[in-house]
Amino acid sequence: MKNKTNQSTLIAIVFTIFSLISTLALGDEKGIAIAKETDRRDLGWGASTVNLKMLLRNSNGETSERQIRISSLERSEKGLGDLSLTIFDTPGDVKGTAFLSHTKVFKPDDQWLYLPALKRVKRISSKNKSGPFMGSEFAYEDLLSFEVEKYKYKYLKDESCITAKSKCFLMERIPVYENSGYTRQLVWIDHAHYRVNKVDYYDRRNALLKTLVFSNFKKFKNRYWRALTLEMTNHQTKKSTLLTFSKYDFEVKLNKNNFKPNKLKRIR
Repeated sequence: MKNKTNQSTLIAIVFTIFSLISTLALGDEKGIAIAKETDRRDLGWGASTVNLKMLLRNSNGETSERQIRISSLERSEKGLGDLSLTIFDTPGDVKGTAFLSHTKVFKPDDQWLYLPALKRVKRISSKNKSGPFMGSEFAYEDLLSFEVEKYKYKYLKDESCITAKSKCFLMERIPVYENSGYTRQLVWIDHAHYRVNKVDYYDRRNALLKTLVFSNFKKFKNRYWRALTLEMTNHQTKKSTLLTFSKYDFEVKLNKNNFKPNKLKRIR
């Protein structure tokens, strides 16, 4: 009887240790649960296209505008994130520029940039994903789809949201993928719909670098929320980038062939 008791105790201890290791891999239990619920609520949208106006503002308040089209395709295969294709229509000096992103969960992401002036496709190195995207305050890594396993999480507290009427979960997430330009991020997610409302990005010296604010939310297909306005402010350079989305289409027919690197030169 004593041996059986000892054996049961040992099994319980081993199980507890493995559960603890699994939890520590992604962070604290509540933080992980919030991240997973945020992800779960945005699964199943399939494919979409959207128009985008990008407004760049320098430290003197001077602005320049770009018109962009984005196509996205959701992937459900294990270990694979979403596909996205970004095409610049204006101004003339960037017209025809195309950016392709293949997000992965456990491996380095694949990204390519086609520059029409050079007539060549440039692969973005995993070591350069912290660099600025097309002169904006968004880094290449900011353009990847959200994947739960790319971060460790820590729930901090509840506090008022900036752009939503409900309370927000405030949590810290730490990138676990190599070559990230950030040591950590503070993320505000609203209680009502699990929508990201705000993100503070801290650089490699752990100093506040940028803040991204999501606003003007709209629900599509009676389920999927999208922020129609995003503003990224760089606290160190005093520059900002404002994104305004319009004409979302979730009924578009897209497949993986629309997101192949060898097609970038022929995209219009």
